[in-house]
Order: sequence, then C-alpha cells, then structure tokens
Amino acid sequence: MSFEISRKQYADLYGPTTGDSIRLADTELFLEIEKDYTVYGEEVMFGGGKVVRDGMGQNGQVTRDEDVPDTVISNVVVLDYTGIYKADVALKDGHIFKIGKAGNPQIADGVDIVIGASTEMIAGEGKILTAGGVDTHIHYISPDQVPTALCSGITTMVGGGTGPAEGTKATTITPGKWHISRMLQAAEGLPINIGLFGKGHASATEPLAEQIRAGAVGLKVHEDWGATTSSIDMSLRVADEYDVQVAIHTDTLNECGFVEDTIKAIDGRVIHTFHTEAPAAATLRTSSRSPDCPTCSRHPPTPRSRTRATPSKSTWTCSWCATTSTRTSRKTWRSLIPASGPKPSPPKTCSRTWASSP
Repeated sequence: MSFEISRKQYADLYGPTTGDSIRLADTELFLEIEKDYTVYGEEVMFGGGKVVRDGMGQNGQVTRDEDVPDTVISNVVVLDYTGIYKADVALKDGHIFKIGKAGNPQIADGVDIVIGASTEMIAGEGKILTAGGVDTHIHYISPDQVPTALCSGITTMVGGGTGPAEGTKATTITPGKWHISRMLQAAEGLPINIGLFGKGHASATEPLAEQIRAGAVGLKVHEDWGATTSSIDMSLRVADEYDVQVAIHTDTLNECGFVEDTIKAIDGRVIHTFHTEAPAAATLRTSSRSPDCPTCSRHPPTPRSRTRATPSKSTWTCSWCATTSTRTSRKTWRSLIPASGPKPSPPKTCSRTWASSP
C-alpha cells in the first residue's frame, strides 16, 4: 500500500530530493539536487520506530568482512566535483567505502550498501556532505583554533608556530627539528590534519633539510626573519630535493633588493606567495619597484618652465590599464600659482595613484 506525502513533508523527514533546491546559508546561492540514489519508501533511518534494526534495515547475518561498512551517513546531500546528489555514504577503515543506497538487500530492492551488526549510523537528513577545506595559513597559537576550524568545515590546517610566541604571532613558522617534533607530538590528539612549515632561512641547505626530515611538510620564508635571496634559493633547492612546498612572505621593505631580485632568486621554481604587499608609501613614489606597484611612464618628456602662466602638461600612459590621458604635474602647478588673481584648479590624480617613472 502506497502513501503520498507532500514534498515539504518528505524534505522535513528524509531531506531534499531530485529537483529540490537548497539555499546556502544567507547567500543568494542555491543548490539543486540532480539525482536521488535512495529509494522512495525504502529510506534508511535510525531511531525509535524507524528502519535500521535487526531483520529490517539491518542484515544481522553478515560480518564486517563481507563488505559491511563501519559507518553509514544516511540520506545526505553530497556536493563535490561529481555533482549534487542525495545518497547514503558508507565509511570503512576511516575512508569513504561506497556511495549509493544502504539497507538490507533481503527485504529491499536496489541496496548496494549492506548495513550489518558492526555498522554505526549518522543522520545526514537535511545536511550537506562535502570535501573538507584546507587552510594553508595557520599561526599555531592555541589548540582552541581546532574546534573553530572544524566548525567552519576545515579539516586540514597547514602553517607554523610553537604556541603564543612572538615568532608564531608574526610568522607561520615552526623553527627547527626540536620544535617540529614537539608540535607534532602535541597535535597527535587533535581531530584534524596538521602540517607544519619549517623555517626557510639559512645560507646552506642542511639546516633546512633537517627540518623536513623532522616532519615539516614544507618551508616558509618570511620577511620578519629576513626574506633574503639566499634564503629563497636555499629553501627552493631543498624543496626540489625533498618534493615539498615553499611559501613566502616577500621582502616588502626592500631590505635585500626589489621584486626583480626576488623573482630572480625564485628562478622559475614553484613557490606559494602568501604576501606580496607594497612597501612604505615613500618607497612607492621613489622606486616603483614594489611587487604590487605598476609603473606609469611619461612620454615624451616635457621641460618644466617656471615662466609659463599655466602649468605644463604631458601625455601619460598607465602600464596597468593602458589608459592614455593628459596630466599636469602637481609640482609644476604649485610653482606657477600666481601671487594674485584667480588660481587654477589643481590637477586631478590618477584613479589608481601609481608612481611615475623618473
């Protein structure tokens, strides 16, 4: 005997099904369920008066060795690169085992995940199952960061630190094999994946390599420790040898050169640039060599005369947006303000306010 319920009633009980849309939090983004692998009327649910019990939704005659999963997430919406669909998800040995329809094949059709006596149940109705996020910029200051990350869907944290130390607050670096081993030991009981960056600051490869052998997943070069070209080169050499990642917070104060020197030190090798901010405003105006400072070039140069009654003008082309316009030098304008009479309006600055070339 069949029984009909409304789509709203069905979604409230078993979660959305094919054709239903889900709004993501308070955004204007919606997911539409493309397919439902569960069978209407045969959905598995755990609880008093529900389905998963011996002889009903659970097969009490099969053992774990007979492809019985350790855990089943029931009626959950799966969101990944394969699509958006509703299904039962089976876990075994800590990994995804199968995705499909769970239950007892002795009493239900279309079952490809057999629930047995060794199976735990997680209610997925009305929930979304998706891949865990990876946060690659963590300052390991406190273990309290872990539950916060998990509540945000982060299951892997990569970064550095040794607790509430000054180096940790400023840089994502765990310096040296002793700190690396102690941090890995401290993280053993945390329910999250942890990766540590070693300190990528040395003028030889061995001080860097020993940190990788101690358990670091990569090296970090940070300007607070001195983002020198030597440190960049040595870190990338070790990374190529051990097949690990190098991350960098660039020399934004131009202590060891300009962006061209950093690029030359990288020499076409793979690197993750966390920060490439501009240096101080004065350096921007004088050098135009910061990683984030495009150069505006003036052509042709116009001699600046102090005898003209109006400011001199030049044609400027911005190399960032390729916009050509007529601009007036503010310095020339200030020098030509008449002692009396109407004063000319000051020249307008470029909307991006980039520095001009000498």
